[in-house]
Amino acid sequence: MFKSTIFIIPGLGNSGPEHWQSLWEKRFGFTRIEQQDWETPVCADWITTLQSYLDTHNPADVILVGHSLACSTIAYWAKEYNVAIKAALLVAPSDTEAPSYPPGTTGFAPMLLNKLPFKTIAVMSTNDFYVSPQRAEQFANAWGSKLINIGDAGHINGASNLGEWEEGLEFLRELDEE
Repeated sequence: MFKSTIFIIPGLGNSGPEHWQSLWEKRFGFTRIEQQDWETPVCADWITTLQSYLDTHNPADVILVGHSLACSTIAYWAKEYNVAIKAALLVAPSDTEAPSYPPGTTGFAPMLLNKLPFKTIAVMSTNDFYVSPQRAEQFANAWGSKLINIGDAGHINGASNLGEWEEGLEFLRELDEE
């Protein structure tokens, strides 16, 4: 169904069984990037782990699907490794500089505002507790992403009750078809 190699990259706390990332992984057999520390992550560790998964794949065939803190992870990884992957779907990028951001992460601030060297779609919600609509737009513009606003969907996670999130799969298919 998908031509590309798809990697699921959860954010802080990992993605639980009701999260669309977990449902996609189960349905399509996508590979989840398993981080060593989901609760108090260190950016350098997360990007090293991400690169270790990509080392055995042709980057031109890879699409990363990041949620929340994983969007920052992808931006930091891109700056560090400068690998031209096929694309990335960046969903609900959390603002690691915001007062609402949970404590315990290391190295994910400041938010990187560099253009990413591959095609991206950023997806935001108007009522995401972890990022304001203005900041989500700022991130997408800086990264060179096509921005899609899906309205009031919270943090676009398991609590948002999106199920397999068919709309998100359409965004992923758009990147896959390029």
